[in-house]
Amino acid sequence: MWTCPKCGRTFKRQEQSHFCGKAPETIDEYISAQPEEVQQYLQEVREALHAALPEAEERISWSMPTYWKKHNIIQFAGFKKHVGLYPGAEAVWEFSERLKEYKTSKGTIQLPYSKTVPKELISDIAKWCYV
Repeated sequence: MWTCPKCGRTFKRQEQSHFCGKAPETIDEYISAQPEEVQQYLQEVREALHAALPEAEERISWSMPTYWKKHNIIQFAGFKKHVGLYPGAEAVWEFSERLKEYKTSKGTIQLPYSKTVPKELISDIAKWCYV
């Protein structure tokens, strides 16, 4: 077991990635709390999602930026080396051919900061999730 020295939460894995402190209340607050070098990448992901889902509400759910309209449509979160995009397992399967260059797992897509933001892919996935 590992206990975070900042927030005191206990995890099974050593150095478990997590959000310490008070959860952000807005996506702007979430992005501004991230390391400066990844804020622009997160903003570009946000812009791609907002353009694809203009009628969806932006909110924070599970301490992550979320696009919502009667249900969670899609979420994203910043990590040390990538942005996690959370469209759900069915979307990852549906877009598997276009996701070959990205690391994926059940319901998750890792978008590394070392690559440009795949805005068209993000948009297509978000629209598919909304339907």
